[in-house]
Amino acid sequence: MSALALALDGTAMLGRQLLRVRNSPALVILTQTMPITMLLFFGYVFGSALAMPGAQYRSLLVPGLLVATAANGIMTGMFQAAQDVHRGVADRLRTLPVSRAAVPLGQAVADLVVTAAGTVPLLLVGLSVGWRVEGSALAATGAVGLLLLFRFACTWAGIFLGLLSRSEEAAGQLGSATFVLPLLSNAYIPTGGLPGPLRTLAEWNPISAVTTALRDLFGNAPVPAGSAWPVAHPVAGSLVWCGLLIAVFAPLAVRRYARP
Repeated sequence: MSALALALDGTAMLGRQLLRVRNSPALVILTQTMPITMLLFFGYVFGSALAMPGAQYRSLLVPGLLVATAANGIMTGMFQAAQDVHRGVADRLRTLPVSRAAVPLGQAVADLVVTAAGTVPLLLVGLSVGWRVEGSALAATGAVGLLLLFRFACTWAGIFLGLLSRSEEAAGQLGSATFVLPLLSNAYIPTGGLPGPLRTLAEWNPISAVTTALRDLFGNAPVPAGSAWPVAHPVAGSLVWCGLLIAVFAPLAVRRYARP
């Protein structure tokens, strides 16, 4: 199938996914308000327990929460794909004369659109609690682009896992477990004080590379010295992680979807 046909089919599937989001306003509100709630809770409760001023911690926290929210693409991608499979929607879509890649692609792009819109309120709340963009406008634009690329990559991983799931309930439970991933990174706390093996695990977590890249591009914190390669070279490390996730999970998701 040609690239033009894929683009047309993908656009149609994108419209379907956006209608699906519009018809589930409660889910959208929950997913958009949760990061704001976490920002206020972590910023004012955890921030008071750390050895840094609260405003400084909140400035450090906002990029981490942005990346943690992007990583939730695994959960949403998994749950939506599992819904389609176990409610028979995927079987009906397979009978249509559309590209097999169009359906997961439409889901991934629709999730990206919703995420881009949902990022704005979190940024505004971050500004209201003391976070500032201290870098250049070009660097800040690059930070937002990198954030959305990471969300896109995580969504493909979620779609593949959702297509493998045995039930919606199993997908929901496994998706909820992804909440642990940001806890094993530098999204909420610096990793410099962690024990050796745990610090290594945290610094090779893709979330740590993207978080460090955003902090650097926004001008909120310098790149920490003595870190593992993805954190020591955060922009390059983030691009490598995103490229690997897409290169591995996008073909696997399309192949799995095409299989009855």
